[in-house]
Amino acid sequence: MSIEPLVWTTVCAVDDILPDTGVCALAEGRPVAVFRVGASQFYAIDNIDPKSGASVLSRGLVGNLGKHVVVASPLYKNHFDLSDGVCLEAPEHSVRAHSVRVEDGRVLVALG
Repeated sequence: MSIEPLVWTTVCAVDDILPDTGVCALAEGRPVAVFRVGASQFYAIDNIDPKSGASVLSRGLVGNLGKHVVVASPLYKNHFDLSDGVCLEAPEHSVRAHSVRVEDGRVLVALG
């Protein structure tokens, strides 16, 4: 069984994302929410809120719930763990998490 290599897409410059906020970007034609937590931690999850179908998760509030770094959906306030996309209130509404790396001041995302 062969494993296909990750396809990395440059989505923006590091400085395009203010600390503790997110932006919406396209990776392979798919809307993803890319978050910068603090100065140097980056996460990416699907941008579509599974409860409403709206592309809004990148506009949610970033914070902590216990040990989880999360974004709260701006529509229904569900919290999504940025490391794995799990919806803390309703796991059946979880989203996919994606790989993120920073190279030469650019943020790159690979769909997971």
